Amino acid sequence: MEHLQDGHHVRLRSRVHGTYLHANEDGHGVSLHHCRASMNAAWAVHLYQGDADDDAQAQHVLLHSAAYGRYLAATNAPAPLGHRGRRVEQRNYDDQEEEAIRWQAVGADSGNDVLLRNVVGRNLRDGARHHLRANGRYIRTGVSVDVFDNFSTKMLWAVEPIPARDGMPPLRRPICLPFPGRLTTLLEPRLIVYVRAGADGTRISHGAFVFRGKSVFHLRKKLARRLEALMDVSNLAMCVEAGTFGRLTPLVVDLPRSRHIVGTVHVQELHIVVFAGGTPAHAGVRYPDVDAV
Repeated sequence: MEHLQDGHHVRLRSRVHGTYLHANEDGHGVSLHHCRASMNAAWAVHLYQGDADDDAQAQHVLLHSAAYGRYLAATNAPAPLGHRGRRVEQRNYDDQEEEAIRWQAVGADSGNDVLLRNVVGRNLRDGARHHLRANGRYIRTGVSVDVFDNFSTKMLWAVEPIPARDGMPPLRRPICLPFPGRLTTLLEPRLIVYVRAGADGTRISHGAFVFRGKSVFHLRKKLARRLEALMDVSNLAMCVEAGTFGRLTPLVVDLPRSRHIVGTVHVQELHIVVFAGGTPAHAGVRYPDVDAV
C-alpha cells in the first residue's frame, strides 16, 4: 500500500461511519471519533518484515498512536456489549505482544481503502483470522476485530496520509491554575523514567522521578530543571518509548489518564527519551501536521 510508508503518519477513516480510529485518552482504549485534527486520530506506520514461519514472509503493518506511542492490538477479550467480535486496545510493544500488534493491509477495490487483518487471529479461541471493524448502528463509536466470514463494509478503512510539519509544535499550556501546596498530592502519581540522549542519539544517562498530573507542559519544565546542568534545555524535546521494542513517539500532548486498579496502590510508569532540539538525533523525529487540510 503506497499510503502506508514506514515512519509516516496516517489516519484511518471508517468507510461506513466517516469517523476516525482514535486512541482514547486513557492510553488504553480505542474508539471512533469525528475529530480529524487531533494527535489521537494520527497513527505512525511501523513496517515489519515477517519471519520465515509467517505467511510467505509477508510484510506486516504496526500502528502506534502519535499521541501516546502505544500500538494498536487485537485481544482475546469479547468486544463490549452490543458490538461484534473481540476487543481492540492500545498496548506496549514487548515480546508477549508481538503478534497481537501485527496487521496485514489488504487492498480493497475502492482506491485507498484497506482491510486490516490481524496476525494473531490464528491464536484466538475461534481459530479464525480477524479484521479490524467499525461497530455500532446507533452509537457509532465502537471498534473491534471480527472474523472475515462476517464480512461487512464496516471492515473497510480509508487511509489518509498526514504530512510532516516543520519542527516541534508548541506544547499546550495548562488552562487551570496549578494546585497549591499540599493539594498537589491529590493528583494521580506517575513514575517518569527518562533517558538523556546525546546529539547522535546515543543514550548517555538516565533517571526517574514521581510526577503528578497530566500536563506535558509541566513535565517538560520539570525535566528541564533536572537536566539544565547537563545539556541545552532551551528547546527540549521528549519522546515516549512504549515497550522494549516500541519506536520513539514525540510527546506533545498531555499524558494519558492514569488507570485505577480497585483495591490496590498502583503507580504507572512512563518511559521517555530526552533530546536537545536542533541536534542530528532530533532531526530524525517526525511530527505529524494534524491541522493540514
